[in-house]
Amino acid sequence: MTVDPNAATQNFPPPRPAPRGPGAAGYLVPALVASAVAVILGVYGNLHDPAGTAFNLAGFSSTSAVKSWLATVAIAFALLQLVSALMVYGRLPGPSWSGVLHRWSGRVAFLVAVPVAVHCLYALGYQTYEPRVLWHSLLGCFFFGAFSAKMLLLRTERLPGWVLPVVGGLVFSALTVIWLTSALWFFRTFGVTT
Repeated sequence: MTVDPNAATQNFPPPRPAPRGPGAAGYLVPALVASAVAVILGVYGNLHDPAGTAFNLAGFSSTSAVKSWLATVAIAFALLQLVSALMVYGRLPGPSWSGVLHRWSGRVAFLVAVPVAVHCLYALGYQTYEPRVLWHSLLGCFFFGAFSAKMLLLRTERLPGWVLPVVGGLVFSALTVIWLTSALWFFRTFGVTT
């Protein structure tokens, strides 16, 4: 009886190569878009002559009060997004719909933050006259750049598991410091008024 030396390999398919990540372009494009968004916002805010006001809503004493309350709503939804992200990643127990909660809380936080950013850019511009205002201006531009990168990375296939939590953490951290340097400062300086 002769044994075919290739018989053992005929029944098993050859090993597949390990799945590859998105490659350099998968990271480079979001990084370039994030940088472009942040720089464009900063340049516009610096070159634009501040108008002093962008909008006002009935029932509020000033545009700063409107901005502070909208920023507070945005940070509340961002906190909800943080908790729901911990549920999605299995760090906290949560319902089966925690992914839906995560997506929608992020959408609402962003939509509420947009009029605040429009007011900051149009009415106040990019300012640097004291450290609190400088950090607020820098992180405001960074926030929208990092948010843009996160949205692009969501569409990238085969990302390492740590990428989205890190970028999401940067977005959340920037928004938190933005809120601390604006809305919280306003409430502490002028009181919690509407």
